Amino acid sequence: MAKKDWIAGFQTWFLYFWAYCVLGWCYEVFLEVVVYRWGFSNRGFLWGPYLPVYGVGALLIVGCLRGLKTRPLRIGRVNVMPVVVFAAIVALTTAVELITSYLLEWTTGGWLWDYTRYTIQWQGRICLSASLRFGVGGMIILYLLQPLLEKGVGRLGARRRIVFAVLFAVFAADWVWHILGIG
Repeated sequence: MAKKDWIAGFQTWFLYFWAYCVLGWCYEVFLEVVVYRWGFSNRGFLWGPYLPVYGVGALLIVGCLRGLKTRPLRIGRVNVMPVVVFAAIVALTTAVELITSYLLEWTTGGWLWDYTRYTIQWQGRICLSASLRFGVGGMIILYLLQPLLEKGVGRLGARRRIVFAVLFAVFAADWVWHILGIG
């Protein structure tokens, strides 16, 4: 792959990452404010309205599973591939959440969620309810949002570089801000 192609690919995938980080933050805030009625708080450990764990999870879903979604897997006349994809998304996102909890605990002394009140959970780090919701969200990402996002990023054309540069600078500054303990 030529250097120019690699850079364009990185910019494109970063824009996907950013979009899913922001959507994840919106999802968390919606749950917090509307569903649980706890009131608003900035979810996550960075200052901006984005949660990197959602971006990582979404990119893993897209990167690992998009080829499966179009392959038929039939039991009789019924295509069961969507069920297989859903199960794979649940497994993948649960693993991401579990690994993230350990990374956060190792780097910050704790993690940002607690599932101990849920019936089927493990160490308060993961729970069946959240895993199933991530499965539904992953299906929405894979079958609906990613195709729309690809069209949207494609429409940016040459402006993609500018949008990437601004968002990457903001994201990098936020990480530096966090690492230095300013935020």
